[in-house]
Amino acid sequence: MTSEQATMAGGCFWCTEAVFNDVVGVEKVESGYTGGETTNPTYREVCAGDTGHAEAIRLTYDPEAIGFGDLLDIFFATHDPTQLNRQGNDIGTQYRSAIFPHNEAQKAEAEAAIERAAGDWPDPIVTTIEAMGDWYPAEDYHQDYWEREGQRNPYCMAVIPPKLQKLRKSFQARLKAKAES
Repeated sequence: MTSEQATMAGGCFWCTEAVFNDVVGVEKVESGYTGGETTNPTYREVCAGDTGHAEAIRLTYDPEAIGFGDLLDIFFATHDPTQLNRQGNDIGTQYRSAIFPHNEAQKAEAEAAIERAAGDWPDPIVTTIEAMGDWYPAEDYHQDYWEREGQRNPYCMAVIPPKLQKLRKSFQARLKAKAES
């Protein structure tokens, strides 16, 4: 079967990328920007909150190894989908929780995933389902940030390890390291 793509935003793309790089069936994770009005936005423009874009990730995955619904379950478990336009100290629409379906089947699965996840959170889920617009890859230095730079970055060290712990605790069977051992 052919690879498929999924696009989602759960706050800082460095953090979301770090989670999905460890998931079986995920072939590639690319950080970038979507959901805004500016053509070819830069990181500085997106962070300023002036473009309407979200920091997002685009996954390329093998649907025979992991389904879109499973990816969404991981997404909802590893960020706070109840925070409107923020994740922790990252505040603004660029840090919103959003799913950008590539087709109607993904849209239906996103709606179902929100319903599944609702019981896991004490507050209402505010994750939006938005039309998949143009995708703009982030600058090269943002790609694979956790692996290359993140472990020397105090922000990443405060935010990413707890997300990875949630992943390892709740989705152990979905981890690449487990599959390879």
